[in-house]
Amino acid sequence: MVKKAEALSFAVFKTCLGWTGVIGSPNGLKKIILPLKSKEAVLELIASYGCRAENQDLACFGELCNRIERYFSGEPTDFVDKLDLTGTTRFQQNVWRAIRNIPRGETRSYGWVACQLGLPKAARAVGQALGKNPVPIIIPCHRVIGSDGNLGGFGGGVKMKRFLLDIEQSV
Repeated sequence: MVKKAEALSFAVFKTCLGWTGVIGSPNGLKKIILPLKSKEAVLELIASYGCRAENQDLACFGELCNRIERYFSGEPTDFVDKLDLTGTTRFQQNVWRAIRNIPRGETRSYGWVACQLGLPKAARAVGQALGKNPVPIIIPCHRVIGSDGNLGGFGGGVKMKRFLLDIEQSV
């Protein structure tokens, strides 16, 4: 479903890892695009989300872009941003709320998250919910790994997941 572009704003900015994008509505942050090699690639994804070029507004996101840049550089950063999770399920939101409580530099298993929700057999469903996380980093799905220590999947790729875990554990 294409969202109304008039209600969405976006920003594209460069980080030490590449070009990153954020999309927000008047109700909060809707999407983070993890670093890509080119600004054009990020703009293409943003356009596919329903944004138009005139909706670019870096100022609308306050310090968020700066905090994301600092985070990718390895600096401990807090993300208490308001999120707009319209169009997501209650189960997804419950999973995401649980993983926002995993401390920086630590990991938990998919099974642990499922147990936190009172659904000990739902580890696979937790993984599917994490795969639909629209705001990685803010909702730190990279901190969830397999019970055997396997990293599992990640929207930015396993190499990016390993990098994020490494920078969080190095401080």
